[in-house]
Amino acid sequence: MLTLTEEATTAVKTITAQIPDAPQGGVRIQGAGSPESQFALSVVEAPEPSDTVVENAGARVFLDDDAAAVLDDRVLDAQIDPEQGSVQFAVTTAA
Repeated sequence: MLTLTEEATTAVKTITAQIPDAPQGGVRIQGAGSPESQFALSVVEAPEPSDTVVENAGARVFLDDDAAAVLDDRVLDAQIDPEQGSVQFAVTTAA
């Protein structure tokens, strides 16, 4: 199953805090079918019925079927740029 680094956990919680009316909200990752492909990320109020839910210290990530299959043994990491207020996510292999 996908795991989250501390940085990714913080980033997801920071992003989802922007939708306070959705306590079950999270970041949804949609797969493109292969590990080399890009993924689509979006902030949503709740998972889709078929999504796999990954939780870590209050951060919620929802994976569609494609993303769940491709990211099964991967790690989600993030870099936060405090000056720009932007986040870059990266997927790496588990150590």
